[in-house]
Amino acid sequence: MDDPKPLIFDGLKVIDAGSWVAGPVSATMLADYGAEVIKIEMPTGDPFRRLATGPGTPDADIDYAWAQDARNKRSIALNLKTTEGIAILKRLVADCDVYVTNYPLPMRRNLSLTYEDLKQINKRLIYASLTAYGEEGPEKDREGFDLVAYWSRTGLMDLVRNADAKPAPSIPGMGDHPTGVSLYAAIVTALYQRERTNEGSMVHTSLIANGMWAASCIASAKFAHGNDFSNYPRLTAKYFTRELYQTRDNRWLQFTMVRTPDEIAAYFRILGASHLLEDPRFQSTRARIESGDALANEIRPIIAQRDAAEWLREFKDANVPVSMLGTIDDLPSDPQLVANAILRKPDEPIGADYIINHPVNVEASKRAPVKRAPDVGEHSEEVLTELGYSNFEIERFRKAGIIA
Repeated sequence: MDDPKPLIFDGLKVIDAGSWVAGPVSATMLADYGAEVIKIEMPTGDPFRRLATGPGTPDADIDYAWAQDARNKRSIALNLKTTEGIAILKRLVADCDVYVTNYPLPMRRNLSLTYEDLKQINKRLIYASLTAYGEEGPEKDREGFDLVAYWSRTGLMDLVRNADAKPAPSIPGMGDHPTGVSLYAAIVTALYQRERTNEGSMVHTSLIANGMWAASCIASAKFAHGNDFSNYPRLTAKYFTRELYQTRDNRWLQFTMVRTPDEIAAYFRILGASHLLEDPRFQSTRARIESGDALANEIRPIIAQRDAAEWLREFKDANVPVSMLGTIDDLPSDPQLVANAILRKPDEPIGADYIINHPVNVEASKRAPVKRAPDVGEHSEEVLTELGYSNFEIERFRKAGIIA
């Protein structure tokens, strides 16, 4: 029997007036908990629809990125370069609870779509703004993507590499998705505030703010007069447990947090290398740090003699912390992902076996069924009819290129 309890955001009306990931994915999270989300797209469609067919991305049966992040929404294809297109959008805003946007700030000002503009037609509106570099400052109007604003600009790209290695780019959406969670948190906080005050508000976050937050355990040292950030962290990076070791079957093992005397003794015993702990270079923690490269060079050929599964079994039996670097190919067979609903089967055919759930879990609130992401303008006529437009007006809009 279906659970009769309503979803936590049943009845909440959300306008997703954004593109790509970081803003719109916060609306996806609201939809997962029952909100009615209307996606505003230009007649040519959100450019995010084309990510999965771009250079270097994996080939698949469907537009997997769009199917993942645009699920449970309806789409209206609306030409915002026209006066009537803006009028339709504002008619939607007048009756919505949340307006999510990551349009560039100059575009919002030019189209009269700022919070100051929209709150005039809806005093209870929660206006959720996502920018690359923040709402103020000399770069507030600058467009940006997570590869730059989140990953590169904040020092993250520079920190997560060896000193002699080139910086590596992020994968698509790596900063967008956690930034979307931040925007979702801001929206939910504002909704709670509205319950108490009956007043709407503007909430916002940025890619650069979230990148700084992600880097903060190390970046905060800079503001406490820290120095020499090369090869983070300079000293302990040489410790043998921070190295990665390749096995005979070309997997990589990670021994982060092998630190107690018992763990270290067991580690070298399993390697068959307890004699190394008698070497003056490796007898103490300080010595093992100062001679980290030399110790790692002793360990590498030993690890390379056996397959990963053999090492994992022995280290785990001895309670020595060990992990194997995961690959994308490992994910479908990882039992933790399904057991914790990190992966979820769609409730209707979408061309993918699973979708990846957002990471915010509320035990008392179930999630909406997973429905397929919409085609461009799939619901244009339906949404306009709900707004009270006649069939004649809708057809006129279509012929004039105002909707698609």
